[in-house]
This record gives sequence, C-alpha cells and structure tokens, in this order.
Amino acid sequence: MSGDRLAVYTTVYPGVEPYLADWYRSVQAQTDRRFDLWIGVDGLSPEAVTRAMGAEPAAAWVSARPGESGTGVRARAIALMADAYEAVVFVDSDDLLEPSRVAAARAALAGCDVVGCALQVIDRNGVDLGIVFGVSEDADLGSLLPRHNVLGLSNTAYRSSVLRRCLPVPERCVLLDWLLGTRAWASGARVYFDPTPRMLYRQYEANVARVLAPFDGECVLRATQRVLEHYDCVLDSQWELPAGPRQAVAEACRRVRAFHATVSGSAAVLERYVDALNALPPRYVWWWCVANAELEAVWRN
Repeated sequence: MSGDRLAVYTTVYPGVEPYLADWYRSVQAQTDRRFDLWIGVDGLSPEAVTRAMGAEPAAAWVSARPGESGTGVRARAIALMADAYEAVVFVDSDDLLEPSRVAAARAALAGCDVVGCALQVIDRNGVDLGIVFGVSEDADLGSLLPRHNVLGLSNTAYRSSVLRRCLPVPERCVLLDWLLGTRAWASGARVYFDPTPRMLYRQYEANVARVLAPFDGECVLRATQRVLEHYDCVLDSQWELPAGPRQAVAEACRRVRAFHATVSGSAAVLERYVDALNALPPRYVWWWCVANAELEAVWRN
C-alpha cells in the first residue's frame, strides 16, 4: 500500500482541549502526508475543537449522535474509514506523533495486518519521563493479549480488511482498543510490534489506563472492573471467537474474577497486593496492575 492514501483517525472529547494545538502540529509535521485526517467528536462541537487547535483542519468529522456513546461514534467512524481506505492509523488527541509515525506505519503494513508501536511516556506538560511503553519486537503477543494490552488507539495501524472482520462492537464496550486487538489476533491477523517509540504518550489524571506507579487500591479495583468488562465483551457470543483464543481469554477471565473476589472482599489483602505491586520492577503495558502473575501468592493466600 506504498502509494495509497491512508486515514489517520483520532477522537476528541471534553478535557482534551489543552493538548489539541500541539497534537495538530505533530500531525502536520509528518514526513508522510499521504493521508486524510478523520476526527470523531464526542461531547464537543467541531467549532470548539478548531478553536482549541488554533486552526481549521482539513478533516472528515464524525460527530456523536444524540445518545450515542463514545464507543458508538468511534465504531461508526471505523466502519466508514474501513470502507474507504486500505488502512487506518489510530492516534490519541492528547498524545503527540513523532514525525515518522505515519511513514513507519505504512512501511510496516506492507508486511503485516496490524502494527503497534512503542510509546515514549511524557507527563501532562509534555516533559519526557524517560520511560518507554511496549514490548520487544519478538514478543509473543498471543500469550500477552489475553492478559494485558499493548495495542491502543494511539499506537496502532490496521489494514481495513482486518478492521472489517473485527466489527461490530458491543455498545457497552469501553476498552475498544483491546477488543479490536484481541479480535484481530484471534482471527489470524499478522500482528507486528515496532519497538521504536513513534508516539509521545501523555500520562495524567484522566488516563483510563494508568501505567505509572505508584498504584493504590482504588486504582487497582477500578482497573480490575474495566478488565472484567472487557472480557465480557470479548466472550460475547455475537462475535465468533475461535476455540483456541476463546480458551485463553476465558482462562484469563477466570483468574481476574478470582482476583477481584479476593481483593474486593478483603482490604488487608488489597493493601498487601498494592504494596507488593509497587515494589516490583515496573512493566509498562496496559492492565499490568490487575492480577499480576508475579504476585499470585499474595492474593491467592
């Protein structure tokens, strides 16, 4: 797809406004400009978005319909793009693109169906924290994806043929990124992870999925509930999950349900678990704080 135009997609929502001007500058700074920008609008107006950006982008806007969830507008935009382009590059509007982001995604998609890239972690003000999110190039994503996630809607690009296979998604789904990644892997897509950071990943209070310690009990319980909701969506019978991946996800779900029952039922166990979690050498992947495999003896006893 070296000569094809790609879609670059982001979603904007209340609270992201302070970051939009820098985000849009990073979009404009791409070395590969053979793409069309698509913006999903959830809870904001296009006029408010352009004011925050300080510019009026040449973009296709997909605004949420009355009563439509954030997942709904994202899924609708994905369906539209998947019918119009060979591939879609996903980027979060509170993060920043490195100049090579689109070019590297295009190059990787020549040999795979889904590509994720590492993220350089920054704070809310854009200060580099010296931390890289992700896994190695040769990581076994089939073993990782049932338990953790590295394929977000800021650091991935998908061939549209794969995206179409991953739809539709349940309206109740919150962790759409993990659902798409899991379905892509389960359906046999060729997934590659680029260990070079192509995005600057902003960590601040509003992040849905924290990766930075210290964690506290409330954070762990909230993350655990989101992971359980994710498993409910993945195992939903409306999308046929092949037997092998279904077994792996179901086993991961059983572990997290047991973990949740234990830590939600005992403040002492939760406190011991959080203390032990914060003492571990950190691993920067999403949902690492939930039912951590290295700490099973802490919460099972």
